[in-house]
Amino acid sequence: MESFKKLEMPKGGRVFQQDNDPKHTSKKATKWFQDNNIEVMAWPAQSPDISPIEHLWVDLKKAFKKYPTRPKGVHELLDRVVKEWNKIQPEICQKPYRKHA
Repeated sequence: MESFKKLEMPKGGRVFQQDNDPKHTSKKATKWFQDNNIEVMAWPAQSPDISPIEHLWVDLKKAFKKYPTRPKGVHELLDRVVKEWNKIQPEICQKPYRKHA
């Protein structure tokens, strides 16, 4: 609701887009959207065609498998994520979009 206020979005014209994660589609969440007069956009769950970042997670998982040991903690994991994320070339990020162009 705070975001709607900051964006000056009037009631009745609000549409929420989400990924159909169970916490977003629970009875409690569904009731909250109804009680607050917020339309929820119909959206396929976890679709890589709609969410191109899903393709990048596959690349990151492959990169992590190359490490001989598991990270020793959250800080080492974060260091690896940043290191591998920064290696992803722009062409890889653009690939899913070219498929639909």
